[in-house]
Amino acid sequence: MGARSVAVFLWSVALGIVLLAGLVSWKEREEKAVERILLLAVALALVILSLVWLPGWGGSLIAWGSIVAFGCGAALFYPFPGRDLPELGAPRPGVDERDIMFSRAVLEPGTERFEGYYEANPEFRTKDDLFRLEPGLLAPGSTHYHPEGFAAADAAFWTIEMLRPFVDGGQSDGRRAGLVEGHEGAPESEAHPREFDPLGMTRFLKAWTVKLGAHSVGVTPLKDYHCYSHVGRGDGYGEKVLLDHPFALALTVEMDKEMVDSAPRSPTAMESARQYLRSGTMAIQLADLIRRLGYQARAHVDGNYRIICPLVAKDAGLGELGRMGLLMTPTLGPRVRIAVVTTDIPLVADEPFRDPTTVDFCLQCRKCAESCPSQALPFGDPEEDGDGVLRWKVDPEACFTLWTKLGTDCARCMAVCPYSHPDNLLHNAVRWGIRRNVFFRSGAVWMDDLVYGRRPPPKGLPSWMEGIEAPEPGSRKGRGGDP
Repeated sequence: MGARSVAVFLWSVALGIVLLAGLVSWKEREEKAVERILLLAVALALVILSLVWLPGWGGSLIAWGSIVAFGCGAALFYPFPGRDLPELGAPRPGVDERDIMFSRAVLEPGTERFEGYYEANPEFRTKDDLFRLEPGLLAPGSTHYHPEGFAAADAAFWTIEMLRPFVDGGQSDGRRAGLVEGHEGAPESEAHPREFDPLGMTRFLKAWTVKLGAHSVGVTPLKDYHCYSHVGRGDGYGEKVLLDHPFALALTVEMDKEMVDSAPRSPTAMESARQYLRSGTMAIQLADLIRRLGYQARAHVDGNYRIICPLVAKDAGLGELGRMGLLMTPTLGPRVRIAVVTTDIPLVADEPFRDPTTVDFCLQCRKCAESCPSQALPFGDPEEDGDGVLRWKVDPEACFTLWTKLGTDCARCMAVCPYSHPDNLLHNAVRWGIRRNVFFRSGAVWMDDLVYGRRPPPKGLPSWMEGIEAPEPGSRKGRGGDP
């Protein structure tokens, strides 16, 4: 087989892969990507035709050049991590839930709690006064107000609120499941805990959680930095968190790609609320299951947390923390929502997720930072914070203030992230290469920009949501979920 025949074969394989990528993009309704991939396919076809028809040394030169190029390209798939890859540091304990944006957002001006908080924390007052001037989350008058869409999201958040009494099941000695000082729990269950094989119980709970609809499930020993120091919302505000369960089970659920791609428009808020409800229902059901076996358990769901979900999920082996501060799962990136169950039932912990290649990809990509409408995401490398912990620092005030203008939880960063592409053979092959080779990571950033655009615009509303006129702006405040 001559050099030309080899080159024609190699380019034909490449053309087949490109056409397959075009088919996948067409199924994913990525119209711009399909157009660009077809242009690339035409270019490859022209190369093949030149090899077949170009006479003499010209065709031979192209053939040998092609073989050398493919040989160099094959090196992209060789395991080569490259430079010493950065690893984000373990956070320090002591985060007070009262200081997070969602707790500050529900403080009512003129109340004793409002005045007391800002007297103790005056550094937040000026920034917080700015977001209170905006219409608010899911509120009429916001930029992306959509009456049906916002009502759907609000209904989901309301349902989550109605489930709050069931997070600990009411079977508590006031310390283990109540989790806050002064909690008055119901009498302890008289059931005696059965003894289980920890490995068998772990497999059972994980398998059942997946059957319930979770995308991934993991277990970690509960650590001090997983927990808030004080309660910041709802009953027990200001109480010290006393959570001594030895284990935490974290689960993720997938957010619909089409809904997320419309970010920052109303479908992303609808989908966010839907998946908070879905993951929360799973967690409440799992906690109840564990209590029926005679052990203590508490579900941690939207607006009713005692722990920091992304940190628990990372240590449970479900993902790494990326530039945008969200959990980056291996096959869905940040396009997930998380819920957690803490418990004293004996379980077997998973290995923490330690993938410096994800951090390295975020170092090179910066797509989320460039696309962030509020410029709340950092462009540089992770830096040490005041506690000496290496991490990316997000500007929560800038991010949340934009939410209150838009009326939605934005999610533009989630939509443009290359890791958010669907969980299929093509995109997983790219993720596989990213984990193996430093040059592949650089090439993957370039290729994603080429196919999808450096700053891809938001997609329109799904067809079933179009054609609805917004009424005159009002003043009702809406609810919102956690990031």
